[in-house]
Amino acid sequence: MSVKWETINLGDSIPELIKQPDLTQLVKFAAGNGDFNPLHHDYKYIACEYLGSVLVQGHYRYAVLGEMVMNWLGHQQVAKVKNISCQHRGMDFPGAEIICKGLVAKKYKDGDNKFVDLSIWTETSDGKQNSPGKATIQFA
Repeated sequence: MSVKWETINLGDSIPELIKQPDLTQLVKFAAGNGDFNPLHHDYKYIACEYLGSVLVQGHYRYAVLGEMVMNWLGHQQVAKVKNISCQHRGMDFPGAEIICKGLVAKKYKDGDNKFVDLSIWTETSDGKQNSPGKATIQFA
């Protein structure tokens, strides 16, 4: 199901996306983006021993926020993500839920172009936001 610009309202929620990456998924993600920092895969790495675990890559959270936005758009060709960004705050660990959320922050036209700005973020299972971000979508 795809969303249409005409039916979007300020404050609308984006359907949540929940991920629970395990170590294998993090290693596969590292292979895709070239981030082989041992902090993300080697439990014997000194920082991981201190933390008690490896850490989920910050760019993994960025990627799943993008997945959530594309799922909301229905992977349609009449809308495109003009920009998307997030900050990396806090830590996520393998096996813990990463809950992606978002809402419509602004809806506007610029000439013949139609846009929607989204406020997006990830939360831990206890409700702590750790990747606040935003996205701008252009509709045809």
